Amino acid sequence: MSLLEGIRSPAELRALPLDELPKLAQEIRERILDVVGRGGGHLTSNLGVTELTIALHRVFDFAKDRLLWDVGHQCYPHKLLTGRNSRFQTLRKAGGVSGFPDIHESEYDLFNVGHAGTAVATAVGMARADELLKRESCVVAVVGDASILNGVAVEGLNQAGTLKRQFLVVLNDNEWGISPTQGAMAEYLAKFRASNFYEDVKARTKRVLPRLPLLGKPVFEMIAHLKEGIKATMSPGQVFEALGLQYVGPIDGHDIKHLIEMLEILKRAHHPVLLHVHTVKGKGCSWASAEPGKYHSPKPFVVEDGKVTIQSSAGKSWTSAFVEALMALAEKDDRIFALTAGMLDGTGLNKFQDKFPQRCRDIGIAESCTVDMAAGMAKAGLRPVAAIYSTFLQRAFDQVFQEVVLQGLPVMFCLDRAGLVGGDGPVHHGFLDITYLRGFPKMVLMAPMDEPELREALRFGLTLNQPCAIRYPRDVVPAPQAECPPFELGRSRRLREGEDATLLCYGVSTNTALSAAELLAESGIEVSVVNARFAKPIDRDMVAAAFGSGAPVVTIEDHSIAGGFGSAVLETAQELGLDASRAVRLGMPVDRFIAHGSRAGQLAECALDATGIAAAAQRLIEAHRGQRAEPLLRPRRPVVSR
Repeated sequence: MSLLEGIRSPAELRALPLDELPKLAQEIRERILDVVGRGGGHLTSNLGVTELTIALHRVFDFAKDRLLWDVGHQCYPHKLLTGRNSRFQTLRKAGGVSGFPDIHESEYDLFNVGHAGTAVATAVGMARADELLKRESCVVAVVGDASILNGVAVEGLNQAGTLKRQFLVVLNDNEWGISPTQGAMAEYLAKFRASNFYEDVKARTKRVLPRLPLLGKPVFEMIAHLKEGIKATMSPGQVFEALGLQYVGPIDGHDIKHLIEMLEILKRAHHPVLLHVHTVKGKGCSWASAEPGKYHSPKPFVVEDGKVTIQSSAGKSWTSAFVEALMALAEKDDRIFALTAGMLDGTGLNKFQDKFPQRCRDIGIAESCTVDMAAGMAKAGLRPVAAIYSTFLQRAFDQVFQEVVLQGLPVMFCLDRAGLVGGDGPVHHGFLDITYLRGFPKMVLMAPMDEPELREALRFGLTLNQPCAIRYPRDVVPAPQAECPPFELGRSRRLREGEDATLLCYGVSTNTALSAAELLAESGIEVSVVNARFAKPIDRDMVAAAFGSGAPVVTIEDHSIAGGFGSAVLETAQELGLDASRAVRLGMPVDRFIAHGSRAGQLAECALDATGIAAAAQRLIEAHRGQRAEPLLRPRRPVVSR
């Protein structure tokens, strides 16, 4: 039996001889490579944090101590060491192990977390609560993949520095987020990694540590044997000390023995400490560490003779279609400037940057700053395009309001990963962007149904003198259904005629609705299908025609039904004095989250696949007719709201 197979909890890890831990690290990496290779997932971050995770669970008992992960996708070794190895092959699959910390899976997962920058602040909150309630616990926050640069992380550090008890922030510095770490802080950390300032570690340790409370003479003998490479120092000029945390490091994040020795010392510090750990993203896998961005979150892959073949998609992705269209427009308009927040590869803008290096900027994991910079650019005459995942733009809600909308500035937000996202699950579903953007005055919201419409939406958005947003999913672009007329503000497209009902669709749901209409037609039911194009301003003529016909109406969106496109349709119907009692909204549920799994499975769960849409329309039509016929399609209970 392998070492990993014998570990059902961290207690077994703590019982292993120290010299067996490197072998355990190797087994963990092999397990991660095997599972991610079969089903996809986050790879290089987890390979890089393996030894650090082993050391943390060796030194602390997180059944009572507190471990909080920042950027939750680096939690795979943690899951393998906390009783989930036997199910790890189900990673990111429906009903399986989540790719992020999950409070429903294990007592060792304290928060469901997928957004960066939150761990330090939540850890401070737990530390203060434990202190007030007189609980004996150590608190550790692991900050990695460049999230230390996030504004909330810095705010958390500022609060951490006021603590008068044990508190450890582990800065897992791998020089990368999703893309290479950006900004002045990245350069600051790089200076420490490259510096020879720490080479004479014993002399510096002997000189500095006796001056420090609880880390002085009583523990000097404990650390005197640490070999060159620990490089511990407490320089008062460093930014972390200015915030009230003692800075220790940088140390080698792949030397388990050194990590354990240092953590044992810092565990007994009765004041906040930041331990700077330098790791290699993709460590232990030559091809992954050579291209850590490419293999950050790969699709399933096969390795043969050292050559990696990643499973290809069935077609072009929406992300690729977006960046190709944006580059074509940028060739003709020098005012276009592309920005993203730590997602250069994820949004496709790495290709834009290659072609227009002076007109593209990755701001790092700092969505609020990204939006504010875009506002400044727009004010100064540029046409900024901020490509940000839908779920991450939520972090900049106030900046969208104050600096963009209130000023009436022409910033274009391109929201990748809108709707259901598959394996990443609830932490990444883009299910609220219509809701939180629709309330802003003069905000224009668009969603294309295919690649030609995406090109036209971008072209049209760049003509507006007001803010706008375009949403598209993490999926393959469907084949075009028809000729694509130019976008006109607040005007929809009718794609199919039918008298039995009208399907009003927003974005990619239009393609699925057309398939649903074909299924219904096979059973003698003819429905109209309308591509709304806009959630704001809504096409009032579209709403008047749909409700004025007297036939049932179904609204369809890959988004929450709370405040989304369907809500906009019903509000407009009410304003027009139309009877909306024969309307049903299809979308994501309001009061529960859709778990990780395949995007196709998630759409089916929400009745947003063709069969689910057709079944919902059929039931509504039969209720309208007062009929009780045998179901033409498989029975199901979609997520709907009347």
